[in-house]
Amino acid sequence: MAVEKPKRWRRFRTFLRSKYRLVILNDNTFGEKFSLRMSPWSLITGVFAITIVMTTVVISLVAFTPLREYIPGYGTVAEHKQILELTLKADSIEEILAARDVYMKNVLNVLNEKLEKKAEKPKKDTTGKYAGVNTSPSKPDIEFRNDFENNKDASVATINNSRLKGLRELVFYTPVKGLIIASFNLSEDHFGIDVVTKNDEIVKSTLDGTVVFTGYSAEDGYVIHVQHTNNLTSIYKHNSEILRKTGERIKSGEAIAVVGNTGEKSRGPHLHFELWYSGIPINPQECIAF
Repeated sequence: MAVEKPKRWRRFRTFLRSKYRLVILNDNTFGEKFSLRMSPWSLITGVFAITIVMTTVVISLVAFTPLREYIPGYGTVAEHKQILELTLKADSIEEILAARDVYMKNVLNVLNEKLEKKAEKPKKDTTGKYAGVNTSPSKPDIEFRNDFENNKDASVATINNSRLKGLRELVFYTPVKGLIIASFNLSEDHFGIDVVTKNDEIVKSTLDGTVVFTGYSAEDGYVIHVQHTNNLTSIYKHNSEILRKTGERIKSGEAIAVVGNTGEKSRGPHLHFELWYSGIPINPQECIAF
């Protein structure tokens, strides 16, 4: 058996290398029409090469010509463009919806009197620093207020604008004394005035009312809102500290905050003061003598 295997392999190798002739004859005349001389090995090699060439040609035609559109399930070029456009539109709509969700969450936070966590800033413990601050009106304040009541025309800036008739009888207390560096300007979206005063000056409520909001924002720093009668709201921004809590009742002239330099919009120690009447900002200088 060991001798027969080499003999069989030699015979097979001899067969592959042997030359054969393929002859085509005329059936009637037996004349030779065509003849081809080759070995089985040449035939196998030729068939393999032709197969490779045909496969390459077919793949090239499918990959680089419109013929690929005739392949079932492949789709046309127009369909692929349409799918790409729809994908881009879907991504854009997803981004718009995400932005709208963020906007709605911010609106809900504002309505619920909440601030974004990223803008939150821990409040300092000022128990020791401002423990001695008397939030009740001092004797000079009481005398000043009584003087206002008894002689409004001489000491109080009354409101003479006809559109603010309901406020003419109110007595406004000046929140802080100082220099006005930025006046009320609706065209520039500046809804209040900026009053420069020394740092740590006590901010006082301009009227009797209730604290409806206290908090911190990245732009305005520590802020306090006080709701008054006659649909009036006063807003005090850029404070260093807030001395009152939300829901607390306060009197005109009582301390509510401390002047500071907090918030991205602040460029130095000052008070940004706003006065809103029935949801519309009004010029505080028409109501208060600073």
